[in-house]
Amino acid sequence: MRAAIAAAEVGDDVFGDDPTVRDLESHTARLLGKEAAVFVSSGTQSNLCALMAHCQRGDEYLVGDRAHTYMFEGGGAAVLGSIQPQTVPTLTSGMLDLGAAEAAIKPDDAHFARTRLLCIENTRDGKVIGLEDLQAGRELADRHGLGYHLDGARLWNASIALQVAPADVAAAFDTVSVCLSKGLGAPVGSVLTGSTSLIAEARKWRKMLGGAMRQVGLLAAAGRHAIDNHVERLAEDHKNAQLLAEGLVEIDGIELEAQNTNMVFVRTTQHMPELEQGLWRRGVQTRWSGNHSRMVLHLDVSEADVETVLTAVSSELNN
Repeated sequence: MRAAIAAAEVGDDVFGDDPTVRDLESHTARLLGKEAAVFVSSGTQSNLCALMAHCQRGDEYLVGDRAHTYMFEGGGAAVLGSIQPQTVPTLTSGMLDLGAAEAAIKPDDAHFARTRLLCIENTRDGKVIGLEDLQAGRELADRHGLGYHLDGARLWNASIALQVAPADVAAAFDTVSVCLSKGLGAPVGSVLTGSTSLIAEARKWRKMLGGAMRQVGLLAAAGRHAIDNHVERLAEDHKNAQLLAEGLVEIDGIELEAQNTNMVFVRTTQHMPELEQGLWRRGVQTRWSGNHSRMVLHLDVSEADVETVLTAVSSELNN
């Protein structure tokens, strides 16, 4: 990846003449079965550009009550886009409750924000939403003339878990955001894909949001390398997450909440405020919220590292 960055041919992407960026955009669009794409700095910016391309000021979008775009992106849709989020309960599968979503759609009345967009996240907490559920969302959107956006930061994981092409996961949606970092290991960046007209609108918002960069082909080269070399290997992360889960559940004081694709959700049976610091002293960096932790497997965590983590957790809990 560093060699690809060093060898990248660059230009001025603000004027659309960075060849490496153009290559990444066209390649990602083809992979996801879309007409066009735009390279952006982050998943948060990608989702925000999509929401603002779909919605006008005073519109609303339907979104899961724990979805990333709603919970963890700083309220950007509301603050910067004047777009109202209408939350919908999330099912245990990770899919939205489409019945509740349909009931939340506003009538055409001046009293209400106009419902314009349905937003899904796949994977959600590592849970893979199947193609039938995704298509059901498409049918709901079509019945009510809504746009349909996928926060597919981890679409690649969904594709591997479902054993289908990335385009199959993306097929039902008008716009799809995918992340190049996280499991794929690029240092930065996401790509938003969709129709030519929607991506042109998103590109305008990218500029307004300060996301238009100059010789950014250096980063695009890393993203292209990640897509070409690191998607299939996500299966290793899923396998290592399963090994981690199986090992953790055998340790006294640990309870497994869930293991989904490359994520393991655990909790301690008693409050241990010093656990995070104790693991750090043993060479393992984790984050805990109270007695809960989400452990995410990725490119830089090997099977041997999993064994190191298990040893550290067991030693810390039973010292």
